[in-house]
Amino acid sequence: MEDCIFCKIVSRDIDTPLIYEDDKVVAFNDVNPQAPVHILIIPKIHIASVKETEDKNLLGHMLSAGNQIAEKNGMEDFRYIINTGEKAGQTVFHLHLHLLGGRKMNWPPG
Repeated sequence: MEDCIFCKIVSRDIDTPLIYEDDKVVAFNDVNPQAPVHILIIPKIHIASVKETEDKNLLGHMLSAGNQIAEKNGMEDFRYIINTGEKAGQTVFHLHLHLLGGRKMNWPPG
């Protein structure tokens, strides 16, 4: 999608240091971190939200990439979040998985 900031990161039109990359996803630090570790994992193809895909393999791949990133960063405890829709806090309408860690996570989250 032409005006999607995450698509521009994937295409490298926006230079963002990547933490992880493979053939399906990229990962990078969130510019507005909510925890000491706050990494976004996004698919390389544009999908507006989790509601827009039935690709269980892609969603599983995103989680698997997150597990690899967490292990590489010594994170034994962490949280995944996928915000879906504006009222849920989604601000960029390109599917993304938040990986948060480095502190105790409270419940309920918000």
